[in-house]
Amino acid sequence: MQITFIIVIAVFLLLSTFASKISDRFGIPVLLLFLAIGMLAGSEGIGGIHFDDPNIAQMVSMFTFGFILFSGGFQTKWKDVRSVVVESYSLATIGVLLTALIVGLFAWRILGLTLLEGLLLGSIMSSTDAAAVFSVLRSKGVSLKGNLKPLLELESGSNDPMAMFLTIGLIELIAHPGTSPLKMILLFFQQMIIGAILGYLMGRLLALVINRIKLGYEGLYPVMSLGFVLLAFGLASLINGSGFLAVFIMGIVLNHVDVLHKRSLQRFHDGFAWLMQIALFLILGLFVFPSRLIPVAGASLLISLVMFFIARPLSVFLTLIFNPLKLNEKVFISWVGLRGAAPIILATFPMVAGLEQAELFYNVIFFVVLTSLLIQGTSLPWVARWLKLDKPIVQTPLYPIEYQPVPGMASEMQHLCIPADSNLINQTIKDLKLPDQFLITLIERDTQFIVPKGETVLQANDTLLALTDTSALHDVMDRFKLTQMEMG
Repeated sequence: MQITFIIVIAVFLLLSTFASKISDRFGIPVLLLFLAIGMLAGSEGIGGIHFDDPNIAQMVSMFTFGFILFSGGFQTKWKDVRSVVVESYSLATIGVLLTALIVGLFAWRILGLTLLEGLLLGSIMSSTDAAAVFSVLRSKGVSLKGNLKPLLELESGSNDPMAMFLTIGLIELIAHPGTSPLKMILLFFQQMIIGAILGYLMGRLLALVINRIKLGYEGLYPVMSLGFVLLAFGLASLINGSGFLAVFIMGIVLNHVDVLHKRSLQRFHDGFAWLMQIALFLILGLFVFPSRLIPVAGASLLISLVMFFIARPLSVFLTLIFNPLKLNEKVFISWVGLRGAAPIILATFPMVAGLEQAELFYNVIFFVVLTSLLIQGTSLPWVARWLKLDKPIVQTPLYPIEYQPVPGMASEMQHLCIPADSNLINQTIKDLKLPDQFLITLIERDTQFIVPKGETVLQANDTLLALTDTSALHDVMDRFKLTQMEMG
């Protein structure tokens, strides 16, 4: 029995890994494929695995989702997102609230629910999932112009606490009608403030510990970081703060400060987050009974369409009404409201609370997530091109050297392309009079690597791997018309 269980887990992991190739080939969100594998393995699929415990589903979901959010924050650069903080947090709060209201009112009328039950359903599905967005765009070799990418990243990482607050608050109002709404509003601000402050402090503390502790084995640093993530989530929840916001902020802080072994830690948490996503979506796929989706398919599809074409666009345009973003950018942000793991996780809360309509909520929300990933997710590259907001991703070659930043060093490794009109072409490196803080460490030319010397002649379309600080980088880019590459 134990050996069979091990083999089943191995098959799940391998199938989920190979599913990423299908995602790359056809542009289908890989998270949708993870869900499909879980459904096939469930009690109504070929696997026949019976799983219907909402408490275990919720516990596993929250455990895995916390690590996914931390990894998202750890990959987010503060210098990229700080210019869109106001817009992102407006969408993550006001935008989520408006979406919940519009969808909730529609669900109230179409499903015959009470008003509070309709608003609860809208709240559960009010947050977005940018991980699905960027996995689809990356699979099609598409990136986004301007500040769209950091805006969407920050919004999706910070809107889950608002959706969770609305969900828990409405469950409380339904289960205990005498609960004061004012008390719930104060609780929301308490959760946000405590979560943000604790996340910042824990991020700083983890960076300090990593830089000072000097462990004898590098492999122990990721283990220690896992412990800190769990500690931050647990402490925030213990003192009535938002654990999800705490770990997301903690990741952003850790990426912003100087930390030993940062690259290896980021790679570890990226891989660990994929493992958590596979586990999360397999569990959620196992938990659903496909036959129960059929009776709610019609109403769920109507709710999906209202969300796609009314609720999300209205919430975006009203929230960003005074923002100078262009019309095509706001239209794209409206279409990027993909639903992913968070709504399905929140759908387990009414089940655990024992609400009368809990099963209906879960089935409707699961159907909405499926349609969102399938319709919105697969169309994203086309919509980005149609709105003229796409730009190609330059794939990073495998370099024979790797740069490991250390605390106190201002320089970073940058990838610069020499365009055809650059005044640097046919010049030797020694004649360029480059700043002392700008060091060319390697040149890529036609998939070949050249170790630079003073007499090396530079050519059009060369890619320079340069160690430089910000000031020297801008100086060289301005003087020689170089292009900084966004790596995929």
